[in-house]
Amino acid sequence: MPQLRKDPVVDRWVIIAPERADRPNAILRATPEREGERESCPFCPGNEAMTPPQVLAQHMGDDGWTLRVVPNRYPALRTEIQMSREGRGLFDSMAGVGAHEVVIETRDHSLTLSDLPAAQIENILRAWQERMADLSRDIRLKSILAFKNHGQPAGATLFHAHSQLVALPLVPPAVGEELRGSRKHFEEKERCIYCDVLAQELREKERVVLEAEGAVALAPWAARSPFETWIFPRRHRSSFESAEAPELRAVAETLRTLLRKMDVALEKPAYSLYLHTMPLREQPNDWYHWHLELKPLLTLQAGFEWGSGCSINPTPPEEAAGFLRQTEV
Repeated sequence: MPQLRKDPVVDRWVIIAPERADRPNAILRATPEREGERESCPFCPGNEAMTPPQVLAQHMGDDGWTLRVVPNRYPALRTEIQMSREGRGLFDSMAGVGAHEVVIETRDHSLTLSDLPAAQIENILRAWQERMADLSRDIRLKSILAFKNHGQPAGATLFHAHSQLVALPLVPPAVGEELRGSRKHFEEKERCIYCDVLAQELREKERVVLEAEGAVALAPWAARSPFETWIFPRRHRSSFESAEAPELRAVAETLRTLLRKMDVALEKPAYSLYLHTMPLREQPNDWYHWHLELKPLLTLQAGFEWGSGCSINPTPPEEAAGFLRQTEV
C-alpha cells in the first residue's frame, strides 16, 4: 500500500508507492560507453595537455600519477570574477564567483569507482579534503559540494572515472535545510539528530545495509528514490574536512562494498554520489554530522515531482536495504 513519509531532518515528504514499480519501463538502465570515446579521452595518461593545468596530483613510484585534480574546462563558476551583488526591484543577483574542479580518480580508463581498491577511494576522499581546505582560503566562498555523476543517465559526459568539486558563494538550499533542521533538533533535545537516527537504525536493523567498525550505510526512512543509501562515519564530526584517516578509510571501504553490491544487484546502474558537510570555515559543532548520499538513477522525475516537490519512490527502503544486505560480492 502507498505511504507518505516525512524526513526527520528537513520538511520534506516522500511517497512510497510499491505499485509504481510494475509500470512498463519503470527502471532506467545505464548506457554503455560511446564508441571511440577512449581514444579521445582527455583524462587518460598522455592526454594531460587536453585539460587545464593540474592543481593537485598524487603519484606512486615511477609509474606516473594515480590521481589528478584539474579546473573544469567548462566551469559553472569562476574564481577570477570580482564579487558583486545587484538588486533589480524584486530580483537579486550576484557575480558567478566560485570554483569548479574535476578529480580524475584513476589513470585507468576502464575502471569505475567500484573497481578501485579501498585505498584509492580513500585517496580520492583525501583529495577532496585537500582541495576544500585550499579553496576555503578564498573568503568569498561559503560552501563546497563534492559530487560524482556516473553513467549517462546521471549526467556524466565522460566515461573515465571522475568526480567534481563546485565551490559556491552561498550555502545551497539542500544543505541549508539540513543545517536548520539539525540545529532545531539540537536546540530542543541537545542531541545530534543524525546520531539519533544512527542509533535507532542500528537497533532496528531494518534499513541498515552495511555495518563496519567506523561507518554505517543505511537506506533513509524517507528515501526519495529506489535504493538511495547514505553513508555515515560512526564518530560524530560536523565537518568532512576535519575527518581523520581511520574515518576516511572506513567510509571508503563501506562505499566500495556498497557500490559493488549495487553493481551486482542492479546491473551496474548509473548513480549520483554527493557529500553533505558544514559550510566553509565553520567551527566544529555537536549538532551536524557529515555524510555521503548515494542515489542510483533508476527512475525519472516527471510532472508530479517537479510540480509538488514531493518524490515518488516505488521501492520501500526496507526492501532495498534487505536486498542489498543479501547481495554477495
